[in-house]
Amino acid sequence: MPPDDLAAAVRVLRAGGIVALPTETSYGLAVDPCNPRALAALFALKRRPHDKPVLTLISSCSQLLLLVSAVPGIYEPLMQAFWPGPLTLIMPVRPELPDLLTGGTGTVGVRLSSHSVACALVAAMGGPLTATSANLAGAPPCLSAAEVRAAFGTQVDRILDGGITPGGPPSTILAYGRDGVRLVRAGIVPFAEVQRVLAGAERPQGDGR
Repeated sequence: MPPDDLAAAVRVLRAGGIVALPTETSYGLAVDPCNPRALAALFALKRRPHDKPVLTLISSCSQLLLLVSAVPGIYEPLMQAFWPGPLTLIMPVRPELPDLLTGGTGTVGVRLSSHSVACALVAAMGGPLTATSANLAGAPPCLSAAEVRAAFGTQVDRILDGGITPGGPPSTILAYGRDGVRLVRAGIVPFAEVQRVLAGAERPQGDGR
């Protein structure tokens, strides 16, 4: 992705605009998750109910604490095994972030994308971005820049064209509670693989069974 395109997209985001970008699954819609007006515009564009939170992207684990108040320790082996990649982890949100981001849940879903354009944009922004799928509520997600233009026209302020995305299952979403890690949404990463990684992390050092 040319640096000038990324710089232009960052200017749009910092001004409260909406940018479409490719991810490892489909195209997503990015806004600054700390900007309530940008979030409101995003929800209006997608016709999304206000009680449905939106997922977010980071470009490195160092950006996690810009979004979350704590990182559950049980997530550490999952982050090592599956990030960058299509695994979204739900964590407690920082209290100052807008309620619209979380749907009033007090939590936020985060992932580190493996798509070069998505990761480059988040890095250029210097902070997290939303990553909700590029589609009207209930419609299939857009898989190309052309589909984004057809769906939204000029309502999206800028589109970063990264070619055709693969589609298929979305990111897998996990949450953590008293009963441990649970599956919130099935996706590309099989839950059986998540359980395998967690089981391996629980083994004592030197246990080769």
